[in-house]
Amino acid sequence: MATDLNTYQLKNGIRLIHRLNLSKVAHFGLIVQTGTRDENPDEHGMAHFMEHMFFKGTAKRSPYQIISRLEDVGGEINAYTTKEETAIYASFLKQDYRRAMELIQDIFLHSSFPEKEREKEAEVILSEIQGYDDSPSELIFDRAEELLYPDHSIGRNILGTEESLGKFRNGTMVKFQDENYATDEIALSMAGNISFKKFSQAAERYFGDIPQKSRSRKRIVPRTVSSLKIVEKRNAFQKHCMIIGPAYALPDQKRLQLYLLNNILGGPGMNSRLNMALRERRGYSYSAESHYAPYTDTGAMMVYFSCDTDKFSMSMQVVREEIRKLRTGLITEKRLSHARKQLMGQLAISHENNEHLMLTSGKSYLVFNRVDSLETIRKKLEDISSAKLRDTANEVLNLQKMNTLIFE
Repeated sequence: MATDLNTYQLKNGIRLIHRLNLSKVAHFGLIVQTGTRDENPDEHGMAHFMEHMFFKGTAKRSPYQIISRLEDVGGEINAYTTKEETAIYASFLKQDYRRAMELIQDIFLHSSFPEKEREKEAEVILSEIQGYDDSPSELIFDRAEELLYPDHSIGRNILGTEESLGKFRNGTMVKFQDENYATDEIALSMAGNISFKKFSQAAERYFGDIPQKSRSRKRIVPRTVSSLKIVEKRNAFQKHCMIIGPAYALPDQKRLQLYLLNNILGGPGMNSRLNMALRERRGYSYSAESHYAPYTDTGAMMVYFSCDTDKFSMSMQVVREEIRKLRTGLITEKRLSHARKQLMGQLAISHENNEHLMLTSGKSYLVFNRVDSLETIRKKLEDISSAKLRDTANEVLNLQKMNTLIFE
């Protein structure tokens, strides 16, 4: 556990994590381990829809009052949904921390899900879905996970469909909330110049009386499908290609090795191997990247690029060659040292964003019951050898077992 963190657990199982800093601005978030994967087939998009509806009225507040409660004092409130979690979080001047905590408690526990707001919000999300369908570079990520995890909720997109959105009612939302929001899967995270004592007292006041509850639905480990090659007609200006296969889950000890390998292959740095080979040296592609998405019991490794049709076969050959080199050769110690420093630098920069740090600390505490310090991560990276990276590449980047999805 990082030394600048304090933690505590309420009697109902809700966990608190607190990071003290000297900023005038503080950040607070409620993170619950419920997302798209917890939906039944007829609830597709429910977790994300719930996130929207939290802001549409409570027993004592109208939507305008919810929005204005923090904005009247210069603060902000927001939320997001992923495949495995939902978060409601706020940024505010440090003296307004109680106002923020009470507001988030109110919308999380006492949302009224009014029917007229439900209809409007369904239209908003439908517009979001339609915009997504018009963006093949984004849509291909969802379609690729659908192929990897067939007939499982973790493979479905977060937004839902027009058909599923039309089925949601007040009763179905209350049922989803009751069956999926467990107190032992909630973390309250705070970062700011507020003492741990004040934070824990406020948490007890606003969240301590929630009855203890465990999740009634149990998560099912998804099966994966491999070696598919699918071509879909999208009438896009360019061809888009996604190569995807199963990868390590969050608890896996080799997870950090794959993070480092992914950073080298196609991470956010402009000097990644894919970007250098496809864009900088040859000018084949504007966008070439790789992504590692770990979940609590599975994971996905993705390699993506887009290019003009006449450059596609050459681009694919380049991608295959870059992957082959990682699977057969050893990275030099000098390059490995640079890769470690690059990843550590990216992590350190992200730690400068206190809102991001508050959210990631809360998620880590929720999943692992700990938060590793930058120094702990640095030591773990030092233990990763070139041979381990090659072994990881052979386990995860076996193109014969990965699915290939092409939009043309």
